[in-house]
Amino acid sequence: MAHPTDVRGGGAPSLPDAPVLDNAVWAALTGPHTHLAERHGRAARYRADRYAFAALADPADPAAWTDLHTLLGPGARVRVKPVDEVPDGWAVLGGGEGVQLVDTALRAEPDPEAVRLGPDDVPEILGLVARTRPGPFLNRTIEMGTYLGIRHEGRLVAMAGERLRLPGWTEISAVCTDPAHRGRGLATRLVRAVAAGIRDRGDTPFLHAAADNATAIRLYESIGFALRRRNRIAELRSPGTPGAGRTLSVTTRSARRAPTRPAAPAGGR
Repeated sequence: MAHPTDVRGGGAPSLPDAPVLDNAVWAALTGPHTHLAERHGRAARYRADRYAFAALADPADPAAWTDLHTLLGPGARVRVKPVDEVPDGWAVLGGGEGVQLVDTALRAEPDPEAVRLGPDDVPEILGLVARTRPGPFLNRTIEMGTYLGIRHEGRLVAMAGERLRLPGWTEISAVCTDPAHRGRGLATRLVRAVAAGIRDRGDTPFLHAAADNATAIRLYESIGFALRRRNRIAELRSPGTPGAGRTLSVTTRSARRAPTRPAAPAGGR
């Protein structure tokens, strides 16, 4: 039975104790997705053609931000989550608030119409993503996990797949349906089918959504996901001029923190 949860707060079902989800991107980049990662010290990122996100071992650690600057170089754009504050010198270009939901009562089952998507399907996937805007999907995002789709008269009209994979957990992402085919339950069927594959290997599904996407959140809660936490995402530009080769200097003394300011709220997830 699903346990609907008000995203503004209120009662929630009993959730699994899973601190690894608090910094999911870092857990993925330093765990099952190490082969997709570029890392320097306490900072890591996905390769740019797969997923435009980076993560820090501890977003409150000035040394981790210094490592991220070294990894990116000057004047580079990147999304970071979770993050509440950023050091001076980093330009905040955008961002927003997201929610994380975990499987507590999902009925996972294969779907007879779902087909596995591969590299040859990427142009069609990118077309569907452009029409539906489910979140970032790049030329090689498909290499991050299993993606399933449903076709109508040979045309891809709905899809869902796996993105972040961390110890014991796999994120369901890129859930989208062509506007002309909504209202038929295709997204729910694909979420259940992707979840079946995740469960088969012993992982638990989770997912993220924009905090203001009430329609998606209601759908996920109605099929057995429960709200676990909110997190803030920041789209940033690293200090310096591209090509200058300058490294950011941030104090790493334990008694001091780098000067910070709140990340600006805006769209994105």
